[in-house]
Amino acid sequence: MVNGNSFGSLKPLQNKKTRKNLQVALVVGNLPCILGALKQLNIPWPEPNDYPICLQDCLHRRTWQSTVSDLSIRLEKGDYPAIFAKPCSRRKQFTGAIFQSEVDLAQVSGVSKYEPLICSEVVNWRSEYRVYVVRSQIRGIHHYEGDPLVQVNRDTVEKAICILRESGEAYAGYTIDFGVLDSGKTALIEMNDGFAIGAYGISAQDYTDMILARWEELLSQSKT
Repeated sequence: MVNGNSFGSLKPLQNKKTRKNLQVALVVGNLPCILGALKQLNIPWPEPNDYPICLQDCLHRRTWQSTVSDLSIRLEKGDYPAIFAKPCSRRKQFTGAIFQSEVDLAQVSGVSKYEPLICSEVVNWRSEYRVYVVRSQIRGIHHYEGDPLVQVNRDTVEKAICILRESGEAYAGYTIDFGVLDSGKTALIEMNDGFAIGAYGISAQDYTDMILARWEELLSQSKT
């Protein structure tokens, strides 16, 4: 297991040895660490897929692509409801947030106006849960926000995981967050790649299985 170091800063003369080590190691760390390791292995960074196309019906809210510039113009006009926006890229320039007025643009201060965003209507979540998935099998459903007595509909979650598998959009290891809306419906919050994601109550074994399954899947894409 390799843990913690930023592989993106390794000197060229070290690359060959480092690459050989990484091909037989499980790399665990934060996002910059993992992306650095993938770079050393000549593995393309996987594109985020927060809102899978095959699960659009599970969102129960409208989503769309935008930019910081378009967001600024919209807020300056002041005639639109609040929206939730977050960066599309892996290298997030800011944390996803609700934007209601020009004052909120301070959250994207210094970010390029061309930065692509993914936006959605604002909804009220009564409760939020993270579902850990290994090879399309649920390993844990863990509450992390809202009322813990308001539980997601497991049938809805299992159906979504089945749809992901059949569509080809599933990873070998990933998390998929669901929540309960004011309407009582269980809705998709977002899906996260399993190679660098936090743990909410999941056992050490199940968490290891998830990141290992995803890392092995990524290694199979190596161009070396």
